Amino acid sequence: MNEKTPLIRLAKREDMPKSKIWLIRAAAFLLAIVLGGLVFFIAGTNPITAYGAILSSSLGKASGVKQVVKIAVPLLGTALALAPCFAMRFWNIGGEGQITMGAVAASFFALNYAGSIPSPLLLLLMGIFSILFGAAWAAIPASFKARWGTNETLFTLMMNYIAIGIVGWLQGGPWEGKPGSQIIPMFDQAAVLPKVFGVHCGWIIVLLLTAGMYIYMNYTKQGYEIAVLGESENTARYAGMNVAKVTIRTACLSGGICGLIGFMVCSGTNMTLYADVAGGVGFTAIVVAWLAQFNPFAMIAISLLLAVLEKGASGLQTTLRVPASIADIITGIILLCMLACEFFINYRIIWRNQEKEDKSWI
Repeated sequence: MNEKTPLIRLAKREDMPKSKIWLIRAAAFLLAIVLGGLVFFIAGTNPITAYGAILSSSLGKASGVKQVVKIAVPLLGTALALAPCFAMRFWNIGGEGQITMGAVAASFFALNYAGSIPSPLLLLLMGIFSILFGAAWAAIPASFKARWGTNETLFTLMMNYIAIGIVGWLQGGPWEGKPGSQIIPMFDQAAVLPKVFGVHCGWIIVLLLTAGMYIYMNYTKQGYEIAVLGESENTARYAGMNVAKVTIRTACLSGGICGLIGFMVCSGTNMTLYADVAGGVGFTAIVVAWLAQFNPFAMIAISLLLAVLEKGASGLQTTLRVPASIADIITGIILLCMLACEFFINYRIIWRNQEKEDKSWI
């Protein structure tokens, strides 16, 4: 036996039947539910009652459903924004900052021009400039990556903190409402997105973006370039693609959509701007995009699932007096199990001296 041979090694799976893939995913989700039930049991709560409370508070009433949609909209929109970057292996961890800068741009018009220009024009300007600010914020690390090969993961992450710092300065400075409050005033009604079926119209925009992103990624030249670049940068260069141009263009697309989400959040949900306007969506959306395998329509289901769990946390608190943090633990377990199953779908584990693939452990 060769002592240098590792006990366990990984091998990329060549192919797996779709039926087996979905079987693994279903098993992973079932395992997550069982583990979540165990957490509820340890916390002293009947798991069936707890899951019932989550579903009841989220989907039992029209108000709960509206809240679920409101939570899912920025999550889905940000996942759609990040998907093209991740598909081409540009690790955009700056969704939070890009959302924040989009919200800053929208807030500028909301605070300075509400009442002086018609509401439709005001909302249009807020949307356009939120896209431009988000795209510009993403273009900075993308340009450095394209020109000097900098690490985009750290660069985009650091840009988040700069964006949050800018909002903090605005809160205590130029845009502060009551002196000493460090609070930006609420928007005028003219700067608030109109509602459709009880939820701000951003949900319609995000659904249109979902269809548009699917077409963009699968049926356009730009989507093809993203796919090729994601497989191999050398192949992309050999095929005559301008890698720098594709990188910057895709990052701007990603940042622009994130900026638009910032506009929706501050105008449709919060009606104001504050430092935590993104609310962690930029990070959670990364998991949504990965779990969906960059499929825009799969992102809808995953975003709704996470929104149901988040809304259900309040139901646990009010009806069963279970801490909302328990729901966060359940969400983490579900995400962990689903990510783990994707690992086993894409890779197989081979033990030392194992030669035949049919003996490998899944």
